[in-house]
Amino acid sequence: MMNISNCPSVQEQKPFDARTLLIVGLLIALTLATALLNCTVILAICTTRKLHLPANYLICSLAVTDLLVATLVMPLSILYIATETWMLGYVVCEAWLSMDMTCCTCSILHLCAIAVDRHWSITSALEYTCRRTPQITAVMVTIVWTLSILISVPPLFWRINRCATQCTIEHDHVTYTIYSTFGAFYIPMALILILYCRIFVAAKTLYQRRSGATNICSNGENHEHYPTVQFSCVSQMSMPNPGKPVELVGNKDMDIPCPNALQRTLEDDKERSHLYSIRERRAAQTLGLILGAFVLCWLPFFVKELMAGFGILQPTQHVSNFLTWLGYANSLINPLLYTSFNEDFKQAFKKLLQCRRG
Repeated sequence: MMNISNCPSVQEQKPFDARTLLIVGLLIALTLATALLNCTVILAICTTRKLHLPANYLICSLAVTDLLVATLVMPLSILYIATETWMLGYVVCEAWLSMDMTCCTCSILHLCAIAVDRHWSITSALEYTCRRTPQITAVMVTIVWTLSILISVPPLFWRINRCATQCTIEHDHVTYTIYSTFGAFYIPMALILILYCRIFVAAKTLYQRRSGATNICSNGENHEHYPTVQFSCVSQMSMPNPGKPVELVGNKDMDIPCPNALQRTLEDDKERSHLYSIRERRAAQTLGLILGAFVLCWLPFFVKELMAGFGILQPTQHVSNFLTWLGYANSLINPLLYTSFNEDFKQAFKKLLQCRRG
């Protein structure tokens, strides 16, 4: 997808103006923030035993990939934008372009792997829990990296034009443009959207079942004069023993029910039903943020790539730089979205901050 060609004559380096300095300063800040946040996620997972779970290993691998984007890809892009000319030679350019595509594709495919893991964990909970081991996670990470390399390697076999001053995107192979854009983004995006929609539907169904079971409990009380009051709470998944009747025991010497205990139970049922509703809304908001950030960051870049590959659009270098960095920004957003809603991660981050202050 990227090539080095159409080498212009070497131009004198212009002094940096205020606009360039501002842009470079913002990009440096974005790069440092991306590296810092992903390092924090990696440290939190490595140093907190409670986070040593297969699902978090995928998040750790994603953070490592995004850290590679911040350390190997972004700095050279900043240098290229600042100088407006490539000064590091053909070999470094080839390595940078390959690393750029491999790491960014790997980051996207990690999001796909996390969506697959979450889908299996909620739709096949019992079966997948038994098979959800670190070995399975390692296999998923290996597949992700292998696919990323297979998508990014082909241009190395036909990039033959060498230019000492430019390292830019060329779209001279339409077939490869289709192959790379669909393999790196469009197919993963479709899979992620389908999986998260199914995750939301499954979670919503689960909350509705729990809420329905709560309502059965609320409406199934026995008002006859018995020493105990029983509720048949079938499928009450939040209970220790689902399906087992709940027995509110009063004074067995009395032939009247326990109104205070009954009232407390009804209030608890209402609170539980309200809690399920809140969790459902939070699940929708979380999934919306994850999907929205991913699509917003990467869709414009890959639409541009596809249109340029078909010759429909010829974007300027400034537009290409902006869309490329919009995609890079996803590596900053990922550690925020995939850890901010987890209490265990929050506690781990607090411990890391306390250690630094101490």
